[in-house]
Amino acid sequence: MGKRYAESAKLVDSNKEYEIKEALEIIEKMPKTKFDQTVELHVKLGVDSKHADQQVRGTVVLPNGTGKTQRVLVFAKGPKAEEAEKAGADFVGAEELIPKIQNDNWFDYDVIVATPDMMGVVGRLGKVLGPKGLMPNPKSGTVTMDVTKAISEIKSGKVEYRLDKTNIIHLGFGKVSFGAEKLAENYDAVMGAIIKAKPAAAKGQYIRSVSVSTTMGPGLYINQK
Repeated sequence: MGKRYAESAKLVDSNKEYEIKEALEIIEKMPKTKFDQTVELHVKLGVDSKHADQQVRGTVVLPNGTGKTQRVLVFAKGPKAEEAEKAGADFVGAEELIPKIQNDNWFDYDVIVATPDMMGVVGRLGKVLGPKGLMPNPKSGTVTMDVTKAISEIKSGKVEYRLDKTNIIHLGFGKVSFGAEKLAENYDAVMGAIIKAKPAAAKGQYIRSVSVSTTMGPGLYINQK
């Protein structure tokens, strides 16, 4: 455990559930790192991700963005490719990108958007893109004919949330430099979306525990009503 982590841990009462604003104010007081750390949210849900009817997945546009410029790759052809370029996509292409991704390990992008007609092509990259969480998906709005809207939302701070195998959602929702107020607004937007996404099949207590932390700091438990 590093010195900085130990100093940060002294500010945290591990037996206490904090109000979100108070927790974020403590994070602001923690010793700074050389880079602007991401503030992460970890939400344990009372669902079973093995069951299709208890999946929790969706997207939310953070009111204050993520603090990170998302690089977008769009798979499209013809007029849709031109539209994607005009909308500010960082990379646009079709079949010719397959060997570049498969053989050259090209991953200079954060999100992939595809028009529905290109999913046959993108599907051939499933084994490479799937494990990295980069496969476009209609549920996350990344398989769409409206490439302009998709690019605009991603660039303005749209994030995806989804359950992992242990029924926890892990998500970055801003940078330490945002300050407690803006981070709290982003937190409220994410939690609102997760609560709204509660599956009808979920029984008992839906939100089991919530904690926030920086990339390299200790977690603080949140009193989420």
